[in-house]
Amino acid sequence: MRKNSIKNTRINGEVLRELSNIIHGGIKDPRIHPMTSVVSVMVAPDLKTCKAYISVLGDEAAQADTLAGLKSAEGYIRSKLARNINLRNTPEITFILDQSIEYGVNMSKRIDEVNRMDEDRRAVMPVDTDEE
Repeated sequence: MRKNSIKNTRINGEVLRELSNIIHGGIKDPRIHPMTSVVSVMVAPDLKTCKAYISVLGDEAAQADTLAGLKSAEGYIRSKLARNINLRNTPEITFILDQSIEYGVNMSKRIDEVNRMDEDRRAVMPVDTDEE
């Protein structure tokens, strides 16, 4: 995998910020969940394609609806992106659902549950200090 140049890293950050602004303020599609965030963006070095990783806080139906809404509004999003960012080419955007935040929350809940069970087990077991 090739390392990103400084220029490509700056472009990724700028596209990420503009996509977030467009999704939150410019799209009126009711399918797009209000708790949608752009996690990361990977623009190809030739500026032809872009992968946008999207996180949706909600159930699977809300995630599927949001992805469908974003795919249907892809042309509008691309035109707004072209107006807001001065690039040689406006990349063709592919939206990908990112589960990493949901996975992290789930793992955190499981760790808390194991810690709670461990504390309960220690509270029930008597500590024997007279082993002489």
